[in-house]
Amino acid sequence: MSSSETHPLVPLRLVRVVIRESSAEQWIFLEEDSDAESPRGFPIVIGSSEASEIHRIVTGSATPRPLTHQLSLSAIQALGSELVGVDIVDLRSNTFYAQLRLAPPNGSDPEGADEILVDARPSDALALALRAGAKIRVAESVLQQVRTDSGPDLLPDPDAFEGFELEDDDEAGGEGDDDVG
Repeated sequence: MSSSETHPLVPLRLVRVVIRESSAEQWIFLEEDSDAESPRGFPIVIGSSEASEIHRIVTGSATPRPLTHQLSLSAIQALGSELVGVDIVDLRSNTFYAQLRLAPPNGSDPEGADEILVDARPSDALALALRAGAKIRVAESVLQQVRTDSGPDLLPDPDAFEGFELEDDDEAGGEGDDDVG
């Protein structure tokens, strides 16, 4: 069963990454991918490794050897599948839940009925989606719970991070929480 059959889904885009060298908590901000005058959006707290990977992808930085997300995407492709999208499908106890949507080996039904769904942390799923150029979506029910378009921006004041730089991959540590900001 495709996740779109169980949840009305809204297309998203990544609009901001906030990286704080002195913290294990990093922030990404996702926004409704629409022509709306005030698109709905929300932040997610993620770990340093995932934030570093997302930063590498959006800046086009290369690494001398494949890192975890590159390896994961290469494995998906080597097995004859394709990452067609990522869906943030649930929010429970301030934790987001996501699914990778994979086309089965040797193609799939154009309607997506044959998609393979794999549970994932949103931070990992988003890093993979950005690397693969795959679509990112959120369940409308999740977006209604966390949207920030009608209230203040929940991300910390960016001026508070002046002078902070991206951590080196070998020094970045900790697991991301994939929590609500």
